[in-house]
Amino acid sequence: MGFDSLHMPRSRGAVTGLLLVLLGAWGALIPFTGPYFHFAYTPDQPWIWTAARGWLEVFPGATTLVGGLLLVGSGNRAIAMFGAWLAVFAGAWFVVGATLAPTLGLGDIGHPAAATDAKRALVEISYFSGLGAVIVFLGGAILARLSVRLARDVKPAPDMSTAVVAADQGLPETMTQVLPEQPAGPEPRRGVFRRRRAGT
Repeated sequence: MGFDSLHMPRSRGAVTGLLLVLLGAWGALIPFTGPYFHFAYTPDQPWIWTAARGWLEVFPGATTLVGGLLLVGSGNRAIAMFGAWLAVFAGAWFVVGATLAPTLGLGDIGHPAAATDAKRALVEISYFSGLGAVIVFLGGAILARLSVRLARDVKPAPDMSTAVVAADQGLPETMTQVLPEQPAGPEPRRGVFRRRRAGT
């Protein structure tokens, strides 16, 4: 794959990348700031670091944020796709990480600090399953978009007739225009000319 095939407009993944940056920042910071709003997992205290919070929330949140930044700032298709894959991986980890934590020895994430079932469900969705699902969806969507080369991504080939005219006239190619094809002039009436000479 050539360099030209890797080039893409920077705007291709900018909006999705910005959304991923915001979602990643939410996932990484909400366990420390959520207790201020009584929207947290136990221990319901702000800025308390635990191994489980580091592995299950800060790590995937920071990974999503990095992937989003790569999408926002990159004009290279390979780098942008790498950022999208980072986001997909981080989103999937948000969904399954809490389930795998006891098996991997990552610690206990705690329980939603909520008085009602509705709030407990909302906290769980906002912290893990729902957040991860949205990140995976956005990452997959931008991967699909990046895997297709649009017509505007392909630079048009130079017009050979312009180059020929420029070479004939000794002008730079950028100062020339494609000249319209000139119609052929009328052919001489040689037959009439010969009959007149024969008669004289």
